Amino acid sequence: MEPANKNHTITRRSFLELGSAALATAGVLTAGSAASAESNSAHEPDPANTASAASASTAKIALEDHLALSETIAGSTAAAYASDFRLQIMDMGSGRIAEMDRGGVELCILSLVAPGIQSIPAIPQAISMAQRANDYLAEHIAKNPKRLKGFAALPLQDPQAAAQELTRCVKQLGFCGALAHGFSQIGQADSAVYYDQPQYRPFWATVQQLNVPFYLHPRSPLASHQPSYEGQSWIAGSPWGFAVETSIHALRLMGSGLFDEYPNLKVILGHMGEGLPFGMWRVDNRIARGALTLKAKQPMSQYLRENFYVTTSGVFRTPALTDVMSEVGVDRVMYSVDYPFEDMGVAKDWFDRAPISEPDRVKIARTNAQKLFHL
Repeated sequence: MEPANKNHTITRRSFLELGSAALATAGVLTAGSAASAESNSAHEPDPANTASAASASTAKIALEDHLALSETIAGSTAAAYASDFRLQIMDMGSGRIAEMDRGGVELCILSLVAPGIQSIPAIPQAISMAQRANDYLAEHIAKNPKRLKGFAALPLQDPQAAAQELTRCVKQLGFCGALAHGFSQIGQADSAVYYDQPQYRPFWATVQQLNVPFYLHPRSPLASHQPSYEGQSWIAGSPWGFAVETSIHALRLMGSGLFDEYPNLKVILGHMGEGLPFGMWRVDNRIARGALTLKAKQPMSQYLRENFYVTTSGVFRTPALTDVMSEVGVDRVMYSVDYPFEDMGVAKDWFDRAPISEPDRVKIARTNAQKLFHL
């Protein structure tokens, strides 16, 4: 994320002060914090704003920290990183716990790194690898159950097998829910199947019955399906394409009527909601004014507020946080880091100094997650 342009400090500060004053009036920011809204650097909190920092670091629960197995790392997003990074993402012992301690994270809910099981076109192989990944994670959770929990990796290439594996992971392994990396490739590499399709309704019925959340995590769109990325492949990844791909998938779920059929479903979006909280008013407005026909019975914003939760993973910026709080409600926002792709200490320093009320800080840091996951 780019730093603020120093040549526009006065104009930008004036704008932020006006916006922050409105948020303070609405109760999102603490009293007197409007003048501190400039403390929104993505990576280095402004020391001048330490007056609005939390009196002490709040113990945190993080929901989007990743792991890799030796069998999966070569095909994952971690493969392009240096060897020390690959060691970090494969470390399930003292090194990971030390990073959690540095970041003030009491508990991590771990998940297989993208694109995970979703990129295995052969259904038998996808089922086998999901079981292997989940058993591996369960083994390491058992060694440190007070610090580590897990999200199930699912072979969504086969909805029935995915439902069975989720049930096993929740009931036998004690997992907190599932995390899937967007669409699944089925049968051939050049394929993309989304979970709003009718064949996934029995799977969603199982998710609702088990009363666990489903984390919809990003992956890059297939290059063959997105010629707009041609020659600029970096756009397709985490800087931009991740959010575009995931927000479209979330809108597909909403527009399909899924949440009318299964109103108690709980879906988690990372990265401050993948842009949806910021654009949802226009989505609703254009649907209404364009007289567009959808299967969904309610406005998209209603599903966002009632069926979705949003984490702070990978977006350490105060204006983004306060916007999400005002759009979806503070009770549906949860702290996350996106380790090891992001730094535990950077996330902690930003969040502990963000100019929000202390009750809201505690909710986002831990109690919202405790309620959602029954921890």
